[in-house]
Amino acid sequence: MQRLNATDIKYVKGVGPKRAALLSSELGIKSVGDLLRHFPAHYIDRTRMYAISSFSGEMPAVQVRGRFVSFAIQGEGAKSRLTGLFSDGTATMEVVWFRQIKKLKELYATMTDYVLFGKPTSFCGRWSMVHPEVEPPSDMHGEGSLRPVYPLTEKLRNQGVNSRVIHTMIRTVVDRIALGGVTDSMPPDILRRLGLPPLSTALRDIHCPSSPSCADMARARMKFDELFYLQLDILQYTRRRKLSVGGMRFPHIGHYFNTFYKECMPFELTGAQKRVIKEIRADMGSGRQMNRLLQGDVGSGKTLVALLCMLIALDNSTQACMMAPTEILAAQHYETISRLVAPIGINVKMLTGSTPASQRAVIHRQLEDGSLHILIGTHAVIEDNVVFRNLGFTVIDEQHRFGVAQRARIWKKNTVPPHILVMTATPIPRTLAMTVYGDLDVSVIDELPPGRKPVTTMLRFDDHRIDVYKGMGRELKAGRQAYIVYPLIKENEKVDMRSLEEGYEFVRDNFPSYRVAFVHGRMKPAEKDHQMELFATHQADILVATTVIEVGVNVPNASVMIIENAERFGLSQLHQLRGRVGRGADQSYCILMTKQNISADTRKRLQVMTSTTDGFLVAEADLKMRGPGDLEGTLQSGLAVNLKIASLASDGRLVELARNAASDILDNDPFLEKPEHVAMRREYDRMYQRASDWSRIS
Repeated sequence: MQRLNATDIKYVKGVGPKRAALLSSELGIKSVGDLLRHFPAHYIDRTRMYAISSFSGEMPAVQVRGRFVSFAIQGEGAKSRLTGLFSDGTATMEVVWFRQIKKLKELYATMTDYVLFGKPTSFCGRWSMVHPEVEPPSDMHGEGSLRPVYPLTEKLRNQGVNSRVIHTMIRTVVDRIALGGVTDSMPPDILRRLGLPPLSTALRDIHCPSSPSCADMARARMKFDELFYLQLDILQYTRRRKLSVGGMRFPHIGHYFNTFYKECMPFELTGAQKRVIKEIRADMGSGRQMNRLLQGDVGSGKTLVALLCMLIALDNSTQACMMAPTEILAAQHYETISRLVAPIGINVKMLTGSTPASQRAVIHRQLEDGSLHILIGTHAVIEDNVVFRNLGFTVIDEQHRFGVAQRARIWKKNTVPPHILVMTATPIPRTLAMTVYGDLDVSVIDELPPGRKPVTTMLRFDDHRIDVYKGMGRELKAGRQAYIVYPLIKENEKVDMRSLEEGYEFVRDNFPSYRVAFVHGRMKPAEKDHQMELFATHQADILVATTVIEVGVNVPNASVMIIENAERFGLSQLHQLRGRVGRGADQSYCILMTKQNISADTRKRLQVMTSTTDGFLVAEADLKMRGPGDLEGTLQSGLAVNLKIASLASDGRLVELARNAASDILDNDPFLEKPEHVAMRREYDRMYQRASDWSRIS
């Protein structure tokens, strides 16, 4: 592929300098190799035609053969459109164009056979297609049964570069070059073991497949290549870091840990918590810097595990700190930890952006002289003027909310980098975790503390609202508290959702005997904290809020969570919100409120929430339904996912196979120096060239 990667796209027949510049700016296609790696999004079965009379429901893009009966230009100026009445003999539909109107009216004729390809939509009982592909039946001959459809941009379409044009360019390349001579970077034994075709065969069959099975095999090969090099990159980085970055050795379990464990433990540790602490202790005693991810569902006891590990650091004459993304969450951790360790004389302080200057001065002085043992705070703890005497252990909570460069500054707080424990309450499926957090060792707390009852989750529609609020009233009468979460702050006429302000007035009117607190993300921090404090101290019985309460609110007395317009939230977010209740000994309830006329897919998604309280099962379902989403942006150490064809959501099995293959290669040739890996090294270097080197950042 080296020669193809070096050949400018403008030299391909039908491209030229102008179109080459367009392909480069819109799709990043600069070379012939780039063009061959612009893979089809899907294929059209050229053997199948649909009848207009058979259209129904939500149909994908389809092919129809027939004739235009008439054309008409409607409207004027920028609002004009070309409308064609198209008949296939079974029924008629309207075809609409909003661009190149005069050109298209001259191009297409009535009473002439055409094949249209597009997505049919129904309006007032009449079918239509907007901007379909139109071509004479004669143009379809000789293309086989499958025609690839390529990802495009609006600008390309406006410049006349459609999927068919892209395919013609690629077919020219496939026909003219000897793909059999393309160097394959993947060792033959790996391909044989996995049953994957050679690169030359895969490139031909992915663009010009002779059958669906050929296309499937070609796609599997190209997906594997992407995932293999991604895993190779992650594993190389991880192995380099473990070899090059030393860490403090913490061999002692001493006074602080033992006294706390015997006298101050709030509850007996679960088996999962004990297992995780054992894993972390092994890291802390290894002489290598620990970089470990701690996954655990809401309420699983991650904070207690983190505290016990911080006490080990204190027993080895170092300090510890905990970083949280919000002041609310930092304050919650400070309150919990300072209360738990108060009997054993540990000095804990909190540092945030709103900490008064007088308190800051005390904190800075005590950090430097070592009398401050544990510092809890927000981004403020990584400011340059925050100097520790000997920082040995750092906990980063909800770590996906911190950028790589921010986490990097923790390393500079000591000459020997502190051990790092990053925590998340967002369960991540295993196949995604091995990529998103592939360079971290992973521990999982998969048990809830004893005495916790699973939250009962129910899906209810608007016509059940009276019964839902009656149920909430019974819980309030019993002395418990309730959350009501809305997706909007103010009413928006364009979006039919119950707004926070409207909901607040409704709740106050219907529950006049109870005090209602009100909180959203646009409030000033002091006012927000005040409202939260009212609810946390039971001076308020109901908290009406947006998703600002998704993390960082711990009110064990709250037993009801009502989520309005639940269809507007992702599954992981719904699970996080549900985690605000069920934190005490009482039975708790989460009610998902929605309209009756939701789609089948939405109903299926919400029913996942009612069927399980297991966060990992929820995360698996969310991944399959929505894809990796923002998680792909949370990679450690500047690692980057740049997948054109593979999916971390649906290709889990290939992720595992790719990781195993990459691990085997590196076991035998850590630096890809053997002759049989020269092509692999060249392809790896092409795919992973970084502007920033984050190789020393957790």
